[in-house]
Amino acid sequence: MNKKISELEQKQIRNDLAEVNIGDRVKVYVKIQEGDKIRAHPFEGTVIAKKGSGARQSFTVRRISFGEGVEKVFLRHSPTIERIEVLKSTKVKRAKIYYLRGRVGKKASL
Repeated sequence: MNKKISELEQKQIRNDLAEVNIGDRVKVYVKIQEGDKIRAHPFEGTVIAKKGSGARQSFTVRRISFGEGVEKVFLRHSPTIERIEVLKSTKVKRAKIYYLRGRVGKKASL
């Protein structure tokens, strides 16, 4: 049973997306359907967490929008993600940088 699940997950893994790391400034283009059209909607922010492995891998992106912190969790191998652009890479010393949630202004960015 476990072998069948792993084979199915291998088929769903996407190799065309950029690799993201904690602390990276990324722009994730998500496919949005409006009526009969499909467009790509960008979500730009800092990767604050990664979770899982294989086809179940996800990452959390945080941005400040109109003074409020907004976080979105994206499934790495989801068909709704059109592409991922890494705008800036930074080196961080932690696996999860949730401490950015408590910061405001310039201090909230890496």
